[in-house]
Amino acid sequence: MSGYLIRRVGQALLVLWGAYTVTYFILYLLPGDTLSIMLSASGMEADALSPADLAKARAYYGLDKGLIAQYLDLLGRALHGDLGQSLSLNRPVVDLLAERLPQTLSLAGLAILLSLVGGVGLAYLTAYVQWRPLKVALTRVPSFGFSIPVFWMGLLLIQVFAFGLGWFPATGSKGVDSLVLPAITLAIPSAAVYAQVLQRGFQNVWQEPYIQTAFAKGLSRAQVQARHGLRNAALPILTLVGLQVGNTVSGAVLVETIFSRNGVGRLAQEAVLRQDIPVVLAIVAVSATAFVVINLIVDLLYPWLDPRITHSPKVA
Repeated sequence: MSGYLIRRVGQALLVLWGAYTVTYFILYLLPGDTLSIMLSASGMEADALSPADLAKARAYYGLDKGLIAQYLDLLGRALHGDLGQSLSLNRPVVDLLAERLPQTLSLAGLAILLSLVGGVGLAYLTAYVQWRPLKVALTRVPSFGFSIPVFWMGLLLIQVFAFGLGWFPATGSKGVDSLVLPAITLAIPSAAVYAQVLQRGFQNVWQEPYIQTAFAKGLSRAQVQARHGLRNAALPILTLVGLQVGNTVSGAVLVETIFSRNGVGRLAQEAVLRQDIPVVLAIVAVSATAFVVINLIVDLLYPWLDPRITHSPKVA
C-alpha cells in the first residue's frame, strides 16, 4: 500500500505540474496584449500612456520578462506558497481565493450531494419497480436529464421558482436559499449520469449467482437489493464521482454566471477575459489538486467496497 501511495502521489504531482504548465502557455496563445487588456478593464487606454510609463507598468507586473522567465518565476513562487498578485484587481491571489472559494465549495458540495441522492435514488427505484411501463419510463429519465443544456435549465428554474413562485432568490450569494437553484442546476447532469450507470449496474448484478442465493435464503427483494445489489452495482459510481469533480468545477463557471454568484467559477471567467494569468493559474492549481485528491480517495475506497480489488502487487 505504501508503494502504491508513493506512485499515486508522484502521478498527482505530475498532473498538477502539467495542468499548470499547459494553462500558462495556452493563456499566452490568446490574442491581445495582457497589459492593454488590464488597462482597458480599468477604464484606461494604452495609447494614453507614454512609452516610458508603459515600460514601467510592464516591469512592475513582471511582463517585461521573457515567456520562459515569467513561467519559471510564477512556478517558483507557487512552489513556495506564493500565488502572486492579480494583474487586473491588484490584490493577492490568495486573498481573492479566500473570499470566493467558500462560495464555490458550498455550491459544489451541495450539488454533489444532490446529484448522488437523486441519481442513486432514481436507479434504486428503477431496479425495485417491477411494473414494466413505469420501469421503462424511469430508465429514460437520465437521458432527458443530461441532454438539457445547463444554462437553459438554470433559466427555467429561475423563471419558475424565483419569478413565478417566489420561493428562492434568482441571483446572489447570501443565505442558504440562494444555493438551492444553482445547486440543482449543477446537480442534474451528474445525477443523470449516476442514475444511468447505476441502472445498468443493477441490471448486471441481478444476474449474478449470489443474488439468486440470497433469494433462496428467503430474503425479500428490498433486502437483497439493499444488502447485496447496491454495494456491488455502485462500484462504477466511485469512478464517476472522481471524474465529476472536474465537471462540477467547469460547470460552476456557467452556473455562477447565470445566478450572479461571487464564486471561483465567476472569478475564473473574469480572469480569462482579462488574461489575469496569476489568478487563472491559481484556480487551475486548486481545481487540479481537488481532482487528484478525490480520485486518490476513490482508489483507496475500492477495496472496501469489493474485497476482490487490491492495491498489493501481484505475486507470480
